[in-house]
Amino acid sequence: MIAFVFPGQGSQQVGMGGSLASNFPECHETFEQADAALGMSLSTLCFEGPADQLMLTEYTQPALVAVSVAAARALTARGVKPAILAGHSLGEYSAHVEAGTLAFADALRTVRKRGRYMQDAVPVGRGAMAAVMGLDEPKVIQACAEAAAGEVVSPANLNAPGQIVIAGDREAVERAGERAKALGARRVVPLAVSAPFHCALMRPASERLAAELRSLVVSDPVVPVVANLDAEPKRDAASSIEALVGQVTAPVRWEQVVRRLASEGVDTYVEVGPGSVLGGLIRRIHRGARVLSVSDSEGVVATASMLVG
Repeated sequence: MIAFVFPGQGSQQVGMGGSLASNFPECHETFEQADAALGMSLSTLCFEGPADQLMLTEYTQPALVAVSVAAARALTARGVKPAILAGHSLGEYSAHVEAGTLAFADALRTVRKRGRYMQDAVPVGRGAMAAVMGLDEPKVIQACAEAAAGEVVSPANLNAPGQIVIAGDREAVERAGERAKALGARRVVPLAVSAPFHCALMRPASERLAAELRSLVVSDPVVPVVANLDAEPKRDAASSIEALVGQVTAPVRWEQVVRRLASEGVDTYVEVGPGSVLGGLIRRIHRGARVLSVSDSEGVVATASMLVG
């Protein structure tokens, strides 16, 4: 069984999507649709930069969705069809475009606002995120609780065994990192992010985004999307939207998502979009699974020949 999985923020890079648009008409058309939906040349930003603009959250998010959707369309045009879908954080929007829950143009406009709302929620410099390596979830939760001192710090991304990202107020994240090391963490790595995603500090963003998401015309997904929020497959439009609302302040339960995909019968994961971060995490969670990455035209052709023949 094949799952498409879609990357989130952090996978962006100047040049992404260029070979897709150059080689496949359906991808060229996807980027034209993206430019029209946003009233700007998102395609030029993806293909040529500048990097500092591409790294701004309100542009990063639609850019990643556009590239991921273009790659997915190239794959499905060549007969590669997923039985189930998932995405890491922002990637869940790409999954819902592929599933037909969200119209592509609506998804792009919504994630641009999502990026803006997340950036607005916390003044630059107040929040932080850090990856805690080599410590299990209960001890990370303990480190956060013991370090909070009235501030916000909590697990934000439960990525894989021994890799958990924490987020919150900058000083609280630093204290929790020190406490995690005292509890046996191998390393704590501060992350270069523009805001502390997936924690309680994002509540203002969640409230603003909820109104946007609930106003959209949506459809039941044609294939299930396993949500970050609870690692449950969403099979109807209403629960899909509520999972996207809840996701803003809740941790991304990626390890549970992959275990759920495996329990549903997935043995082949196709990472659709820039980078190969998810593939590396999946290999640690579902050992022995086949993991393929598709970020450019060569990846599309290679994956289609392998899975379709």
